[in-house]
Amino acid sequence: MPSTVIRWFAYHPDRAELEILFVTGRRYIYSNVPEQAAAEFGAASSKGRHFNAHIRDHYPCRELV
Repeated sequence: MPSTVIRWFAYHPDRAELEILFVTGRRYIYSNVPEQAAAEFGAASSKGRHFNAHIRDHYPCRELV
């Protein structure tokens, strides 16, 4: 099922970064994300719910402009 919050995401294992594009058009990079955490996010049936519970406020982030 498509997310109503997250449009697209990619994990960059060489940098341990999770890149997320939200439906608002804002794009963020989350740093120091373990590969297992990214895999769990990718497998989650509700990306938005999983993001709020396990990614947001758990890893440093910066917005890409």
